[in-house]
Amino acid sequence: MYIKLAWRNIWRNRRRTFITISAIFFAVFLSVVQRSMKVGSIEQMVNSMVGSFLGHLQIHQKGYWEEQNLDNSFSDSPALRKALQNTEHVQAIIPRLDSYALVAGLERSRAGLIMGIDPKAEKALSDPEQKLIKGKYLSKNTEEAILISEGMAEYLKVQVSDSLVLLGQGFQGQTATGKYLIKGIIKIANPELNKSLVYIPLKTAQDLFAAENRLTAYCIRLENAQKLEMVEQALHPKLAKITQASQANEGQSEDTYEQINWKTMAPEIVQMIDADKQAGKIMLGVFYMVLGFGILGTVLMMISERRHEFGVLISIGMRRFSLGILVFLEMLMLAALGVLVGMGISFPVTWYFHLNPIKLQGEMAQVVEEYGMEPIIPFSLDPTIFTTQATIVFFLTMIIAIYPLMHTKRIAVIDALRS
Repeated sequence: MYIKLAWRNIWRNRRRTFITISAIFFAVFLSVVQRSMKVGSIEQMVNSMVGSFLGHLQIHQKGYWEEQNLDNSFSDSPALRKALQNTEHVQAIIPRLDSYALVAGLERSRAGLIMGIDPKAEKALSDPEQKLIKGKYLSKNTEEAILISEGMAEYLKVQVSDSLVLLGQGFQGQTATGKYLIKGIIKIANPELNKSLVYIPLKTAQDLFAAENRLTAYCIRLENAQKLEMVEQALHPKLAKITQASQANEGQSEDTYEQINWKTMAPEIVQMIDADKQAGKIMLGVFYMVLGFGILGTVLMMISERRHEFGVLISIGMRRFSLGILVFLEMLMLAALGVLVGMGISFPVTWYFHLNPIKLQGEMAQVVEEYGMEPIIPFSLDPTIFTTQATIVFFLTMIIAIYPLMHTKRIAVIDALRS
């Protein structure tokens, strides 16, 4: 009976009902859109600055991250590759041989990051082919050619089809010297990398540095960055097993592997994300406070308009507790309707901006590009965004609904009938 009465009551005054539902709807809609934009920006930051260059996870020879040189490289292992590829949530395995060398043109020279890549596998991570502004992409691992960053090309005053000399130190102190054709020029969003990066085919890099069949890292790109801890836990026993097997086989290299996640490799990004999250929480708290007072104002209006009605019901014998329960059920139904409408409308909006991110322009775009990110504001479709925000607004409304419940207990019948 209470449920039927509550349902009829909320539609008895449709204008009041629509106003209340609208207040709750806007609370859900705005909180979901704001949170979706915030989470989407963080995901884009991770994918742009980490997932598209470093990888979400890297496998190294133990000690490489503390002392990054070719002497701490490891042998390319088919068994390890297979184990990594068979791990759930792993999207791609990208081998690399990284080192530093002096890059010399006809008149100038500059220190550069020499990145030996598998041209085909690298498309799953940094994808240099999409960053080409001149020339062509590398075709095979044995090609005697390189790609250089735009900033380095400008500094060295070289163009496509010119030659560059690389001079550095190879594996176990050997001299690394080579002359290579510039096949293409790429533009990197990160300003520092755009001044120093050189891509070279993996086999060619191994020959240059006298590091036959050796790598400095397996970069791992995940299907979902949120699965990082799960993948780390799955890989730990696999790496230990492969290490033991390698050490047990006579004549095999005694490589000891370690896994380093992007949070360790890029702590400055972690700090940026943490600061962004804290600022977002403060903003969301203020947002909820404003919305809460908006909903409270709507509820106070509803109680004021129904004061005479409450007085009549109590005067004809309805218990105050029953009246309070009836009003609470009405607020429960209004909250549920507002939340459902808010979720129903916010989903297609966030879906649209997920597929069509907001593009930044002018100085703001330049600032974002300097951090190595694409100048867009994407939206996230993480289901927890919708459920969490809807739940918070729903319970916020329920807390506010305690007021009319208490008001019915303190209402003066005579005064109410006169109003």
